Amino acid sequence: MTQLPRPLPRLTGALRAFCSISGNDCDVDYEDLAFKRNLEAKRKANKGLTWKKLHKIIREESKVDRDQVDLALKELFQCAKDIVGSAEVESELLEDGAALLFDTFKECHIVGQKQSVKLRRQFGPFPASSATKACSLVNRLISWLPESVLEDLNTTSTGSGSNPEEFGKNIVFHSVFDNDGDSQITLSDDSSEDEDEAFDLKYTALEKSIEEEKLDASWLKTQVEMYNAGLGLGLSVMDMCSTLFDILASSRTDSELQNELFDLLGFERFELIQSLLENRKSLISATFDKAANIAMSRASVKSKDLNQKPNYGCQVTIQSQEEKQFRKQMRREEKKMMKVESKSNADMEHDEVYMEALGFDPQRLREQREEALIRTASAPLFSSKRGCDVKREKYPYVYDALEEAKQSSAFVGGTKMLLPEGFTRENNKMYEEVTIPASESAPAIIGKKCIPISSLDEIGQLAFKGMKQLNLIQSIVFDTAYKTNENLLISAPTGAGKTNIAMLTVLHELKQHLSQGVIKRDEFKIVYVAPMKALAAEMVRNFGKRLEPLGIQVRELTGDMQLTKTEIMNTQMLVTTPEKWDVVTRKSTGDVALAQIVKLLIIDEVHLLHEDRGSVIECLVARTLRQVESSQTMIRIVGLSATLPNYLDVARFLNVNPYMGLFYFDGRFRPVPLGQTFIGVKAISKMKQFEDINLVCYEKVFEQVKHGEQVMVFVHARNETVRTARILAEHSRNNGESKFFHSESTPRYGEAEKQIMRSRNKPLKELFPDGFGTHHAGMLRQDRNLVERYFSEGLIKVLVCTATLAWGVNLPAHAVIIKGTQLYDAKKGSFVDLGILDVLQIFGRAGRPQFDKTGHGTIISNHDKLSHYLGLITRQNPIESQFVASLTDNLNAEISLGTVTNLEESVKWLSYTYLHVRMRFNPLVYGVTYTQLEEDPELMEHRKDLIIIAARKLDRAKMIRYEERTGYFHATDLGRISSHYYIKYYTVEVINEHLKSLMTEADILAMVSKAQEFDQIKVRDEELDELDQHHLDTCPMVAAGGTENTYGKVNILLQTYISRGNVDAFSLVSDQAYIAQNSARIMRALFEVVLKKGWPIMAGRLLLLSKTIDKRLWAFENPLRQFPILSAEILDKIENKKLTVDKLKDMDAKEIGYMIHHVKMGSRVKKCANEIPELEIEATIQPITRTVLRVKLTIMCQFTWNDKVHGSTEPFWIWVEDPESNHIYHSEYFMMQKKQAVTKEPQYLVFTIPIFEPLPTQYYVRAMSDRWLGSESYCAISFKHLILPERHPPHTELLNLQPLPVTALNNPDIEALYKFTHFNPIQTQIFHTLYHTDCNVLLGAPTGSGKTIAAELAIFKIFRDFPKTKAVYIAPLKALVRERMEDWKLRIQQKLGKKVVELTGDTTPDMRAVGLADLIVTTPEKWDGISRSWQNRNYVQAVTLLIIDEIHLLGQDRGPVLEVIVSRTNFISSHTEKPVRVIGLSTALANARDLADWLGIKHMGLFNFRPSVRPVPLEVHIKGFPGKHYCPRMATMNKPCFQSIRTHSPSKPVLIFVSSRRQTRLTALDLIAFLAAEDGPKQWLHMPDTEMENIISGIKDTNLKLILAFGIGIHHAGLVERDRKTVEELFCNQKIQVLIATSTLAWGVNFPAHLVIVKGTEYFDGKTKRYTDFPITDVLQMMGRAGRPQYDDQGKAVILVHDVKKHFYKKFLYEPFPVESSLLGVLADHLNAEIVAGTIQSKQDAMDYITWTYFFRRLLMNPSYYELEGIEHENINRFLSSLVQKALFDLESSYCISVQENDVFAETPGKIASYYYLNHNTVRMFREELSEEASLPELLVILSNAHEYDELPVRHNEDQTNR
Repeated sequence: MTQLPRPLPRLTGALRAFCSISGNDCDVDYEDLAFKRNLEAKRKANKGLTWKKLHKIIREESKVDRDQVDLALKELFQCAKDIVGSAEVESELLEDGAALLFDTFKECHIVGQKQSVKLRRQFGPFPASSATKACSLVNRLISWLPESVLEDLNTTSTGSGSNPEEFGKNIVFHSVFDNDGDSQITLSDDSSEDEDEAFDLKYTALEKSIEEEKLDASWLKTQVEMYNAGLGLGLSVMDMCSTLFDILASSRTDSELQNELFDLLGFERFELIQSLLENRKSLISATFDKAANIAMSRASVKSKDLNQKPNYGCQVTIQSQEEKQFRKQMRREEKKMMKVESKSNADMEHDEVYMEALGFDPQRLREQREEALIRTASAPLFSSKRGCDVKREKYPYVYDALEEAKQSSAFVGGTKMLLPEGFTRENNKMYEEVTIPASESAPAIIGKKCIPISSLDEIGQLAFKGMKQLNLIQSIVFDTAYKTNENLLISAPTGAGKTNIAMLTVLHELKQHLSQGVIKRDEFKIVYVAPMKALAAEMVRNFGKRLEPLGIQVRELTGDMQLTKTEIMNTQMLVTTPEKWDVVTRKSTGDVALAQIVKLLIIDEVHLLHEDRGSVIECLVARTLRQVESSQTMIRIVGLSATLPNYLDVARFLNVNPYMGLFYFDGRFRPVPLGQTFIGVKAISKMKQFEDINLVCYEKVFEQVKHGEQVMVFVHARNETVRTARILAEHSRNNGESKFFHSESTPRYGEAEKQIMRSRNKPLKELFPDGFGTHHAGMLRQDRNLVERYFSEGLIKVLVCTATLAWGVNLPAHAVIIKGTQLYDAKKGSFVDLGILDVLQIFGRAGRPQFDKTGHGTIISNHDKLSHYLGLITRQNPIESQFVASLTDNLNAEISLGTVTNLEESVKWLSYTYLHVRMRFNPLVYGVTYTQLEEDPELMEHRKDLIIIAARKLDRAKMIRYEERTGYFHATDLGRISSHYYIKYYTVEVINEHLKSLMTEADILAMVSKAQEFDQIKVRDEELDELDQHHLDTCPMVAAGGTENTYGKVNILLQTYISRGNVDAFSLVSDQAYIAQNSARIMRALFEVVLKKGWPIMAGRLLLLSKTIDKRLWAFENPLRQFPILSAEILDKIENKKLTVDKLKDMDAKEIGYMIHHVKMGSRVKKCANEIPELEIEATIQPITRTVLRVKLTIMCQFTWNDKVHGSTEPFWIWVEDPESNHIYHSEYFMMQKKQAVTKEPQYLVFTIPIFEPLPTQYYVRAMSDRWLGSESYCAISFKHLILPERHPPHTELLNLQPLPVTALNNPDIEALYKFTHFNPIQTQIFHTLYHTDCNVLLGAPTGSGKTIAAELAIFKIFRDFPKTKAVYIAPLKALVRERMEDWKLRIQQKLGKKVVELTGDTTPDMRAVGLADLIVTTPEKWDGISRSWQNRNYVQAVTLLIIDEIHLLGQDRGPVLEVIVSRTNFISSHTEKPVRVIGLSTALANARDLADWLGIKHMGLFNFRPSVRPVPLEVHIKGFPGKHYCPRMATMNKPCFQSIRTHSPSKPVLIFVSSRRQTRLTALDLIAFLAAEDGPKQWLHMPDTEMENIISGIKDTNLKLILAFGIGIHHAGLVERDRKTVEELFCNQKIQVLIATSTLAWGVNFPAHLVIVKGTEYFDGKTKRYTDFPITDVLQMMGRAGRPQYDDQGKAVILVHDVKKHFYKKFLYEPFPVESSLLGVLADHLNAEIVAGTIQSKQDAMDYITWTYFFRRLLMNPSYYELEGIEHENINRFLSSLVQKALFDLESSYCISVQENDVFAETPGKIASYYYLNHNTVRMFREELSEEASLPELLVILSNAHEYDELPVRHNEDQTNR
């Protein structure tokens, strides 16, 4: 049969013709060709004796036991390891080495010279013992094999050095289209006959399985049509057939195609893939046959057509010579055109043939093609962003020779590799070498001279001391860097002085904060992000030294260097790594304040963006840019980078103005121009490669040394340094060239030699005389210093070092050589390519600026990596974003931080990333089609899709809650913890799957080992023995999975790490370090997860295990092992004697000394035992209700503090657990300060926990040290004697009454005071009791239910029935008094003519005015002070009505005053026989009956309504926020505040309650920042700007001026009266929408709002010096301000609390809180007042007085709360007697009273204390401290020490102001 002329079907052409795929024709598939060549080379390499073959033959053919053979083979492999060097070596190389050893020794019995030379040439110097052992092992193995096998082995040899076959000898011709169907061209790895037979048999068997179906070309079409409906790939049947046929017809093997087909069709199409591969040969053969037939039939039709053409007669023409030439030329052109046309037609026809063979109609295909062509023709020629190379704009500071060349007309684009001018290329049998010469020097820039340092200002000169001038690059950047705030991107060659540019920006920032010659160091932070810890350390040294004269502190903040909060505060410049800064800024709690004062962010090596870690930089920059926008503060970003190809994209990403801040300098600007050589070694076998790389390396080293230059050779493992140096030295000796490497014998050399010989480093001593040295991080510091010094002095010619030298130490050489580009990466668990960052850094060490005119960098790699490194170094490949891979984790971090809360925000967040920049310029890489890009240029939809996919994943893993309907994200504890601890999403999935409430330590380790962080770690055969050994010897627990699995290996290495076992294999050392680092972090995260879940047993185990990893110490070992000062010998003795820490504490030092047989060490051991932290805990409990228990812990320090061991604080975890239900009810992180530990001052913790009936036997309080093993304390809480309070009576039901009209008052004057017509339901129900009876009343009703009107009804009754008497209204705050006065002055005084008087500390009218008053409005303390002298004050006796507002405050600090007032009022009325009516107003109470009994109210006067009975219903939302620290937690609440306003009250009034003046300001400023990012930043201002400006001009407070303009007001006691009034007026009139106020406003001013936000429920208590909770009544009062009766049908309250208190508030905001008495704490002062007044004259009187109090009522109802053990008469009597006795003793000690037997008498100090309302402790202090000669300063000190000032807090930063 006639064959078609083409070798293979060109189906890609068909795809181009009939689909919308376009591209240039390319006849040669270079990748396929390269693949075939590589395969062929590998096959040749494998012809020899490989280790796998050898292993197989020996195991199968040997005459002895299998185990014996395996042992011998293992030992031989170990010898190969020793000889090749077990450093970072790939296993293939070790296998080749083992095979070579076998080949070398198979015919000899001893290691002779020939064998030694062969091995030395191959591996360099090697241990002779290993070679001898290998020789004997090979002989032993050979003795076990039959003769026939030996002969076979002898005919095969290891390398490619066997006899070469004659070229072309075995070439067999195969026709492409043989009829037998065997037409697949493939290069298989093995071509042995038996395999071919199996191959044929397999296929025959499979072919029979097809039910005799006809396998022709149309079969493929049928199959695809059948499956296509479900494929969903967006390809037509024709396209799919064409693609599949293209794949099947390629030369690749089935296994390779299998993966590609799975990628294309998916795993669901398994059957289709199986059928395709089974019938591959038949299908291709049938298609080719059919195609050939069609082609032939077409050819015959064509020839018929040609034969049928008629012949015409020929014309004769006459032409001139010129015309003839012209015609000739024309014909030639026509022929050329015809050829091109016929070629494309032939291609098209060829494609049509195959498409027809596949069963498609060629006519229909042609029509489709024509339609496509017409569509294409009518479409615009070029789309908006592609199709033509737009001429790039010229930027002022871009010096890019390549870009300039591209713009010239002579430039030819489109080639794959663009090498600089003058490059040379050498290609030989061993390697290919490309040399790029050193670039020309930088162009002369007109008018740009180097700037002398002397021209800088004083700050600049100090920082650049010792330098004469800036270099050219620094001078060009100078003006922008030093004189503006522009963001910068400096892209310049390594070594161009970018650090100094960073210094210029640092100095500019310092100058911004310079005031009167002083740098304000607290105002700013500068962050320098360096890519590696080594570089960070170098930068700290560099910047620290230079900025020291300016008083600027520079510190390192990395994984190695943790800083305390104080250290961070005292540091102005932090040098950190991207990951560390990411962790710091993603923690919303703790470091928000730090992130907020960063003013300059310098990112070094920004080209890291394209590496795996690049996503971290993207995250940092996006976070910073969003912070700049949201906070409207200036943060300057400076990016430093090596030369980048797409610097414009990076500039866009960094928000750099390309005309001002983009500086690009190409290679011409390198201080020492760099020549570069790239060598690709061609050998395929690892052994040959190893040999050739060493050989080439020596050649290149010698080339440089010969010319008198020094060379640095960089390798990638520590012991590889020594091996390479020895091989190089060996080569120099063998070649007789060693003299070139020797130094001249000078006295300095002699001195150096002596120094070196003193070193304990054997290789260093051996190599130094040959002129070689080694340098790596494993060497001693002193040895490294020696090497660095002697290399810089030229005494060492060749220094072989690891990459750490390039980063950490600035040690240049003329030439650097990178030997090999494969290094082991523990993170990936395999060998990876050396990163471009390392290459650039190493090349940066080439060329010494002061000595060399050029430098030279050489990189020796495998041949297949040559183009990769050429492309990277010559910047051919644009850097792409790696963000998508870590999008899930980064999104979780932003949601946890609170910066992203919904879909819209997250899509916006993505727009700040480098991913967004690159997606628009190179969409296909990121799965975006050009059509999508044209339809959506900003890629909003694509970004949205990315986010939705990530959010769904996070939601599934419970890391966030994602509401699909609203698009809102809510962070969960799990998500927050994983963000803080940098835990990957897939690891969280593992945790979700395996974490249970009860797991053993072994289970926990097994779970941690399965974390995604360890997925890349691989198990290698050569490590199995060592792992097995460690599993047996050093692992205390069985490792699940064993040594064969990754997670088993991780588990074994982790246990070995803790047990401090020695690991030999380099890869294991590297893996172990990586595992230890990550598992410590994961374990900590797990601890926090279980703590949040409330699992005490697991919390204890996980905390123990995380400390175990940190300390590398098992819990069963003695805790004293944590002290490095104790030797292993002493510790072993202690363990053998079973001396626990408790035993050691009880023994004395001498005793311990005898026990350990080392008397002197006894005291040291005793000291260490006493230094292990231990706490003593005592718990007291007070039941609040039958379900809630208040716990007070007293914590005492029981260890000796040592600064070296403990630092400044010692942290503990304290939790309360129920052993029966295995649940934690409360947990807290407690810090023991040094001061508290040294003074043994007890610390107190107070919290509430739930309790259930029947009562549990006991709870445990457990305290565990956060850092120390063996430091645990327990305390049991027993409920044996606990008496729960009585159940509370039910609430008063609100009756369904007809609202009472105001006319029921029967007094037109009073009726006129009210603007409404009817009373509300509560007022209607209580009207009769208040207005028509005289009984005492207690009214408990929610805030806002009109209690003030109830008070007025009682007042009007007095005015009506007893006009000559007085009414007293007591309000708890001055602000409330002021509010009542303003109201009643107008309504009662002016309209009713009754006199109203205010009595507070601020206003004290004369006694006459008070005597004439009808209504006295006062505070509790003032009325207490006045009523103490009731006998002398007639107006006190004239009072017939006492109204106490907010009487539920009895339970708080000021409660005792109210108690005393009521008790005294009852006492007065009993003496004067005039009844005094008492009205108590309160919020809803739990124990109203007790209060009513105390007030003498029978059933008639008690009204206690439910909290839900409000005139306006209230909807409450409680949100918990994590975080230990108050200020950062408050900062994280601001965004939710803003969102709550947008959600619940976008246009109605909003009240935000905060705890301090400072918080009002900070909250307001943050809200303004959020508003600024919105469309309408003044949406909360409901008045014209001009009017507001007029108002602002009269405001004094500067913050208020700024804030008011945005429709936000602030309100606190620190404002001047006028400002406060203005704000109140604006808010009441709804001119401003938001008012931020301190909590006093909740009581003080009646400003109802639609929405109330309580931002934080703690305040700083000056008395206890810590943040304590607001009383629940205060929170209820604040909430009560929500809902305006006349406007709203519903109020909204949002309570933002610390997450641990969320459940407490949930409970008590909906059920009332019982009111307990606080009288006990101040009983002595009140007894003193009564003694002075004469009410109490004996101890019995004091006892009787107590029985009048509310305290006495509650004592009987809730005895356990007051620590009363039983309610029997005797117990109560004893308890009260001891109280009285103690109080009187205190008063006597304070000189206030004297006691004579049972009588008590008031003394002068007591009278003074009572009259002036002083505490008895203050009077005592005055009495003891005052002297006749006291000076004014001394008097001030005495006055300042008064007890009354104890409660004054020292607010934020006040300590500095007070100085």
